[in-house]
Amino acid sequence: MPGLSMPRLSMQGDRVLIGALSACALLSGGVLVLILGFLVLETGPLLAGGHVARAFLGAEWHPADHTFGLRAMIAGSLAVSGLALSWAAPAGIVVAVWGRLYARPVLGRLYRGVIDILAGIPSVVYGFWGLLAIVPAINRVRPPGTSLLAGGLVLGLMILPLCALSTDAGLARVPQSYLRAAAALGLSRFGTLTRILLPQALPAIVAGCVLQLGRALGETMAVVMVCGNVVEVPDSLFAPVRTLTANIALEMAYASGWHQRALFMSGLVLLMVTMVLFGLTQGVRKRA
Repeated sequence: MPGLSMPRLSMQGDRVLIGALSACALLSGGVLVLILGFLVLETGPLLAGGHVARAFLGAEWHPADHTFGLRAMIAGSLAVSGLALSWAAPAGIVVAVWGRLYARPVLGRLYRGVIDILAGIPSVVYGFWGLLAIVPAINRVRPPGTSLLAGGLVLGLMILPLCALSTDAGLARVPQSYLRAAAALGLSRFGTLTRILLPQALPAIVAGCVLQLGRALGETMAVVMVCGNVVEVPDSLFAPVRTLTANIALEMAYASGWHQRALFMSGLVLLMVTMVLFGLTQGVRKRA
């Protein structure tokens, strides 16, 4: 009967859609497994050769002498990313709160549009700007200018827009009934922010900031341009550093043998850290 054809077609369409979505999900998970398996396979001989302790504990990186200490580059990656997040996260929260609560509606929408544009700027542009503006400014205070501080400032500027957007999204998801109840109780705008909006949006804010920490750890071009690329554990904000991503980008083109496997180990470390950060964000969201 004609009246029964539409539901049947609708059910078939749902099955096709579910099958397509399931295939995409399996493909995405399969790609991650393949990448992880490839890195483990390539790093396996280095791990079996007893180089693990020297790789993580040693601070010297001399591939010609089979010395593959990653400690300085791990410390550099964590220091640059942590410095970037330490100022970008508070600044992003302040920007989002101002745009959502204190700015006029038209100005707030315009400002969010500007933040969207900033989030889409390529990292090499940020790095080029940092090389021409931030590095010379730091060099006037303390040479050479290319340093941990320059990398933290440039990376912080890169992740600030997304920290602001994640905070704005968290604030927007707070039920309007909570805000009406706060207004009925006579809470001020600041009281509504501190007692209702921020506590309710805190899981989304924390998850967004943790994800941006992962982005900062994985950034390459900007840190190559402004951090100095010296393999040493940073002892001050003005010390030049080399990150794991910069090390891979600079040396993979000519690496071979054990040297290449050590670079694969750097990639494996980065992937494991990213997975841990993703797990933390999922845990925060489940507690929300």
